[in-house]
Amino acid sequence: MTILFNGAHYPKDVILHGVFFYLRYVVSYRDLEEIMAERRVSFDHITLNRWVKRYSGAITDAVHRRKGLCDRSWRMDETLSN
Repeated sequence: MTILFNGAHYPKDVILHGVFFYLRYVVSYRDLEEIMAERRVSFDHITLNRWVKRYSGAITDAVHRRKGLCDRSWRMDETLSN
């Protein structure tokens, strides 16, 4: 399943970069608006909020599908640290 960007007014790369940056780093919508403006991409902080609401779930699903399942069993080291 691919993430659909139909009707988006900005390029796919700009949207993905903005959403990734917001989710990955502790930054406010307004701060990210200023950071992107320094890179000559201007949009309102409300636009970024809408992107995060719309695309973050789809991005998460795509990443989990690509990552695959982990092994169901695991071992824990019995070494104690004081």
